[in-house]
Amino acid sequence: MKILSTSQVRAADAYTIENEPIKSLDLMERASRAFVEAYLALPVDHHAAITVVCGPGNNGGDGLAIARLLQQKNFEVEVCMVRLGASLSEDCAANLERWQEHGTLINISAADQLKELRLAPVVIDAIFGSGISRPVSGLASRVVDIINDSGSRVIAVDMPSGLFSDQPNGAGQIVKANYTLSFQNPKLAFFLPQNNLFVGEWKVLDIGLSQRFIDNAQSNWFSIDQALIKRFERKPATFAHKGNFGHALLVAGSQGKIGAAILEARAALRGGVGLLTVHIPGCGFYPLQTAVPEAMCQVDPHHELCTDIILSEKITCVGIGPGLGQQEATVKGFKKLLEQVDFPMVIDADALNLISQHRECLELIPSQSILTPHPKEFQRLAGTYTDDYHRLQIQSEFSRRYQVIIIFKGAHSTVSLPDGRLFFNTTGNPGMATAGSGDVLTGLVTGMLARNSDPELAAIVGTFIHGLAGDLAAAEISQPAMIAGDLIDYIGPVIKKTNLLL
Repeated sequence: MKILSTSQVRAADAYTIENEPIKSLDLMERASRAFVEAYLALPVDHHAAITVVCGPGNNGGDGLAIARLLQQKNFEVEVCMVRLGASLSEDCAANLERWQEHGTLINISAADQLKELRLAPVVIDAIFGSGISRPVSGLASRVVDIINDSGSRVIAVDMPSGLFSDQPNGAGQIVKANYTLSFQNPKLAFFLPQNNLFVGEWKVLDIGLSQRFIDNAQSNWFSIDQALIKRFERKPATFAHKGNFGHALLVAGSQGKIGAAILEARAALRGGVGLLTVHIPGCGFYPLQTAVPEAMCQVDPHHELCTDIILSEKITCVGIGPGLGQQEATVKGFKKLLEQVDFPMVIDADALNLISQHRECLELIPSQSILTPHPKEFQRLAGTYTDDYHRLQIQSEFSRRYQVIIIFKGAHSTVSLPDGRLFFNTTGNPGMATAGSGDVLTGLVTGMLARNSDPELAAIVGTFIHGLAGDLAAAEISQPAMIAGDLIDYIGPVIKKTNLLL
């Protein structure tokens, strides 16, 4: 799904109003009905009273319409109107008139009136929404403080008030929502860790904005969902055989870390690779042959380390890094491998750390290779950043400069492409923050890359499948009990569930 900027969302509204055509007040009503329907599905106390806190703009108009619709469903609703100027937007004024036909109103226009504000157990925040362009201050800031200190369950309309949609925030106050119900398209802010305290759990509601406008809008930001990954589908030929699905070489493991190689190998096989060879130190031969009989072994002359990697002409893809170690002999072997490979690789873990320590390796990375760092590995590789928006800039610039794909791992893992596009994953959960989870991702992506020779597909779809496998595992066995091996077990069910043709 495309992620639009604040100005593009406004333009989408205007285009829809003109070309559907629909009156702006009726579009607001449609959005408010979508909000109410989604509210009824939230795990909140639906017997509790509700305070809707409205501002003077169209977000406040949404709030007033929502209040009326909830009251019609027999909810106990009170509206607080924060008067931040002499006038209201036209649609806000129209919905205020409709509300006053049915309910009472608390007006707050000065600080001494704040004592009248008694918030219900559920608060719906409709003060500013996504249209805010400067930090919240003054009376509005005091209201936000009261909401945040209330202990109420807070549901934001479109955006938590005070939070910018697509740029870093200043020093103003921001509503801390438990849930954010947003209209039509997700906002960039939802995908960044620094905003989680304010956004809470979020959901996007289709309010019927013009799909033609959205399709034609230019954006470098996308969310990875099933609709997106279906575009990558490729139906295998009827008479295909294992030789048609690539031959991957995994280079992984060292003394005490052979488990990383085993996890990576099992995930690569689930990713659909036709043939798999794993290069491991001598100490890993028997464990790997026992745990992954489907894989072939290429044994390093060193018993404890990977030092001398043989790249045969049959290999079509290389994945390297998990459990590798950073000893000097491994550095030499890694550099020698980079000098030989002329096709995209998947580079993770210790291989990334070796690149960070030996910067000359950056120029040896094949174009379109996939790098899979966690935050610390990324900082060592690309430099520190001041906030998550700055990180996106650095990540995008790094991908462009070195013509590589980066999967920045974490909640809403970010995939950056060499052309500047950024993709944010929508699957996964905190239960995946466990040892070996990254090894599974590396193996899965390597298997998919070997199978299809398409780095974008491998990175984007592999990230989505990895996260969804975690979601299915969490639903079955719980987040705290999850281990990395569980992710591998659910790769097959994910592919079946999503009907993916890889």
